[in-house]
Amino acid sequence: MLIQIPDLLSQEEVAQFRNELDNTNWVDGKATAGYQSAQVKHNMQLPESSPVAIELGRKIVQALQRNPLFISAALPAKIFPPLFNRYDGGHSFGNHVDNSVRRIPLTGEQIRTDLSVTLFLSSPEEYDGGELIIDDTYGAHSVKLPAGHMVLYPSTSLHRVLPVTRGSRVSSFFWLQSMVRRDAQRSLLLDLDVAIQKVGQDMPNHPSLVEFTSVYHNLLREWVEV
Repeated sequence: MLIQIPDLLSQEEVAQFRNELDNTNWVDGKATAGYQSAQVKHNMQLPESSPVAIELGRKIVQALQRNPLFISAALPAKIFPPLFNRYDGGHSFGNHVDNSVRRIPLTGEQIRTDLSVTLFLSSPEEYDGGELIIDDTYGAHSVKLPAGHMVLYPSTSLHRVLPVTRGSRVSSFFWLQSMVRRDAQRSLLLDLDVAIQKVGQDMPNHPSLVEFTSVYHNLLREWVEV
């Protein structure tokens, strides 16, 4: 399941983020890569302990908690504090799969990475290249979204970032553990939730709404891990 979430951040918020990110210090992105990923990772990153990264990450989590599509699609249990990276001329990230478990440095808490997230903070016009390519059973999907938009995809996916040939690609990236571990089950729940909302809009007093909602919550009760 690959889900695009538009306008997680407003253009005013994006401008504020970029002002702070463009005036802080970046380090080699290999700092948070596993052994294999480090061989193909060529970018810059904010240190996880950076006050700018911590504060902007907190604002992203607040925006996520207000976004109905994110909540419905991800069913989040734990969210890794958002990180920030920058791809300048020639930077890229070759084929890799994200680590299955991540440890939050400031708390020591571990999370299972069910879903990976990229929040774009550069507009497509600011840079050439830099597409996020996500592979699944239907082939390769190229993702290059407007600033403030986000993509959510299974952490089991093989993915890569193509070389940036002009400008800079700035984004936030992070992972989350879902209450529902399996992607296929999350996808079914999202489809059912969207269908319930559509019926509720078109026929708000239809008696089947209660039945559909009951099915949704009983499936969730069957599959959820808390």
